[in-house]
Amino acid sequence: KMSLTGKTLFITGASRGIGKAIALRAAQDGANVVIAAKTAEPHPKLPGTIFSAAEEIEAAGGIALPVIVDIRFEDQIKAAVDKAVETFGGIDILVNNASAINLTGTLETSPKRYDLMHSVNTRGTYMTTRECLPHLLKSSNPHVLNLSPPLSMNPKWFKNHVAYTMAKYGMSMCVLGMSEEFKGKVAFNALWPITAIATAAVQNKLGGDVMMNRSRNVDIMSDAAHLILTSDAKDNNNTGNFHIDEILLRRNGVTDFDQYLINPEFKNDLIIDFFLEDDTLDIVEELKHKL
Repeated sequence: KMSLTGKTLFITGASRGIGKAIALRAAQDGANVVIAAKTAEPHPKLPGTIFSAAEEIEAAGGIALPVIVDIRFEDQIKAAVDKAVETFGGIDILVNNASAINLTGTLETSPKRYDLMHSVNTRGTYMTTRECLPHLLKSSNPHVLNLSPPLSMNPKWFKNHVAYTMAKYGMSMCVLGMSEEFKGKVAFNALWPITAIATAAVQNKLGGDVMMNRSRNVDIMSDAAHLILTSDAKDNNNTGNFHIDEILLRRNGVTDFDQYLINPEFKNDLIIDFFLEDDTLDIVEELKHKL
């Protein structure tokens, strides 16, 4: 089985949450991790800065390069990519994790909020990918992983927060298009959790302690990401996939999902994430009974 030893990962939004968890899992293998995020000074409501994340990554066995990047600005992306290549000699993996969320209806979504979501989620992902691609194309096993949902044209995913859905689906459309465009050269995949994941976004923006208790921890996402990023990028089965964390892990032999619970009391009352059709839950049930 492949490991990430000596590989260089460029992860956007890696100062906290799922991005940091993916970085720490890679660090356990001895990877180089570029923390491309915008938090340099501690934030009153959000834990972690690029520097505190760098310390954790080094403690876990990796080599960290913290760089201040706001992916809305391509000059900052370019400077960060140049610094990464200068420091580590190349880039093997890009994780497009940085994301802005605002679950508002059309009349409640200000132009400023709309622009933030679109310039970070869709445009930021696209431009970061574009800047990393010349380096990824030189790697022996290049992967791009977008933290975005499977594409579904079911109106129920659009009606309550069309601006956010468009912005997240833009990230997924990058996977759809680029996986074909670079087939056999660079693998492009998406990863999305089946349940809510306990992050600062959930705590502050979505549902506080009540929702946190009914979430899983970030490790389920970093374990799933590790499986994707250690797969053979040149194998066409390993590109263009819209992976769901639990399904991917179950298909790879993981059976203990209690390890990912925030609060075991709520084991049977987990919140199911947005953008997932009923057949996704059916697949999980089938896999449970298969094993």
